[in-house]
Amino acid sequence: MRSSLARALVATSAIVGIAAGGLAGASASVAAPQQATKPAVSSRQVSPRAVNNLGLDTTRAKNWQSCLNAWGFNAGTEDGQLGTNSWMAAQRMLNAWGYNAGTVDGIVGTNTITALQKFLNAVGENAGTPDGIAGPQTRAAFWNYNATGC
Repeated sequence: MRSSLARALVATSAIVGIAAGGLAGASASVAAPQQATKPAVSSRQVSPRAVNNLGLDTTRAKNWQSCLNAWGFNAGTEDGQLGTNSWMAAQRMLNAWGYNAGTVDGIVGTNTITALQKFLNAVGENAGTPDGIAGPQTRAAFWNYNATGC
């Protein structure tokens, strides 16, 4: 009888232990802080592929692309969407013509805007002081420059 009682106690203890452990594990998993989720793609990674027309409508953006292509800088399809290819062409042009747009990466950053401002000022559009900020004056100069094709 002793062995039956001992077995029953051991089995009960085991069941209670498993249940308690399972509950402890469940409460621990509920109580444990969740790891912060990270976005799959950061905004910095997305921006080079984004379209940035700097205030131009489709027609004026096509004019800019047409000029870049006519000058031999390969802006790609003249679709009125100034994306990576268009801005890489603009950076190549600005660098080749001495305006120092920096790395040809298609990112419309401070160096690209400063170079564009210098170019616009040189061709008689008033883009203001070359400061790398595409503010209203720079956008208006870019708009006016692209009113017609080159």
